[in-house]
Amino acid sequence: MEDFRGLEVWKEGRKFRNKISLLTKQFPKEENYKLTDQIIRSSRSVTANIAEGKGRFHYQENIQFCRQARGSLTETLDHLICALDQGYIDEMIFKEFETDYDLILKLLNGYIAYLKRRKEE
Repeated sequence: MEDFRGLEVWKEGRKFRNKISLLTKQFPKEENYKLTDQIIRSSRSVTANIAEGKGRFHYQENIQFCRQARGSLTETLDHLICALDQGYIDEMIFKEFETDYDLILKLLNGYIAYLKRRKEE
């Protein structure tokens, strides 16, 4: 059995998290303990919840942690919208992150569906 690092959804989440980290270095200093901190925390929570769920070795708990990861992913998108509204990023950069969001959401939903099927076997 592979650990969480073998999951495609975790790998894509990791790329997303790292891109968020690079992006926030461009945010104004006055956002360090506001938007920057929030968006970094929520993006890290995506992969952390996927990893924790995988480590539970129980389908229902894994599903619940993946749902939390999905919530954190959506929270990150909202923070990106805030960054767009504040003029910290432009529409092109936002669209790039939105594409990443869509991919990770699709992978997460697929993984949750897989876990539900396995749970019922």
